[in-house]
Amino acid sequence: MTNLKNIKKRIQSVESTKKITRAMKMVASAKVKKAELTVKASRPFTESLNEIFKKMLSYVSDFSSSTLRIKSPIDNYPALLKVREVKAVGLLVNTSNKGLAGAYNSNVVKKTMAKVKEYSSRGIKSYLFIVGQKGIVSLKRKVADYDCEIVKTYLAVANKPTPEGAKLVTEDLADYFVNGKIDSIEIITTRFKNMMSYFIEDWKVLPLKSLSEDHDKLYDGVIDPLMEFEPDKHHILQKIVPMYITNIIYQSLLEAQASELASRMTAMSAATSNAENMISKLSLEYNKLRQSAITNEIVEVVAGANAQKN
Repeated sequence: MTNLKNIKKRIQSVESTKKITRAMKMVASAKVKKAELTVKASRPFTESLNEIFKKMLSYVSDFSSSTLRIKSPIDNYPALLKVREVKAVGLLVNTSNKGLAGAYNSNVVKKTMAKVKEYSSRGIKSYLFIVGQKGIVSLKRKVADYDCEIVKTYLAVANKPTPEGAKLVTEDLADYFVNGKIDSIEIITTRFKNMMSYFIEDWKVLPLKSLSEDHDKLYDGVIDPLMEFEPDKHHILQKIVPMYITNIIYQSLLEAQASELASRMTAMSAATSNAENMISKLSLEYNKLRQSAITNEIVEVVAGANAQKN
């Protein structure tokens, strides 16, 4: 009877777990479709903005802030475009606030640690800007043995990416870059592919790669039209450079959220199936033990009756 009671408790426990995983799967399924539509709708704008931005820079031979009003580091576009020797790198790491999303967070953390180890071996210090509670908790333990420092953390944008939230992250990164604390900016994030898969990627934000190379790729064999700036190129770039960086960060947050939800939906679907299989096995074991107990009772009754007759 003890074994029967234990198995029954286990069945009830797994049933409760199945209800939770099935509910989480349904919630993730409802959210991931909206996230998928949002991220796919934003990609054409991001790609067009990147092309236009790089084309603009190909027409500008000098960067000057002498005629500009600079209120914050993000307004200092010449400093943001400055290329210098990399002695410290800023890594924006996109993770989630919640777990139960399969290997999503651990894959991002693993990629981040690989970059931190690589830079540390080259004598380059890493400054981490971490989005999401899971990344904060995991990386705080792992980076202690390396030339690495967690300088900024963000929780709200992990749950709900917004242009405003992306701008706050951009301002922090720009502050560190313009003030010479970091010499390059990269984003460790995921790129959403479909409901079943995503890719871990490392996006280079600053400094920009060869502008002439990008220009040749964009206009290879095509007549390149002249570009005019109104009011002037420096005021235009002062607006477009922060927009370019902010949009890249915003796109990375959208991609990360869609990947997280898809990963959670897949993980919860697998967990629900495993729970159902476990319940089936436990129920079979319970029925076998119960039948065995009934058979033993019948045998004892028959044996007792025969003993009385003798």
